[in-house]
Amino acid sequence: MPTYKQLLAEKEALEAKLSEVRANEVAGVIDQIRQLMADYDLTVEDIAPKRRRGRPAGSGTGAARKTSSLPPKYQDPKTGKTWSGRGRAPAWLGKRPERFLIEQAA
Repeated sequence: MPTYKQLLAEKEALEAKLSEVRANEVAGVIDQIRQLMADYDLTVEDIAPKRRRGRPAGSGTGAARKTSSLPPKYQDPKTGKTWSGRGRAPAWLGKRPERFLIEQAA
């Protein structure tokens, strides 16, 4: 029965032979790929997919949105600051926001 050290030596020898054989085969495969690329006039860009970040264009729901500001609904008479009614409510609105409503022209 082989000893532990003998088995480790066999393992190292097999790993060395394995990496040598793989290197030889990879070199042959690379040569084949280069030959096929030359035969068919291909470039790396033809083969490798283009990598992009983020979502693909047009993958959103619906058409492209325009970010336009909404008309203000509320106004603080002391400072003149306005709020459109969207997002976090400002502190100056308090508990009765109807006091700060801007009258809309009909």
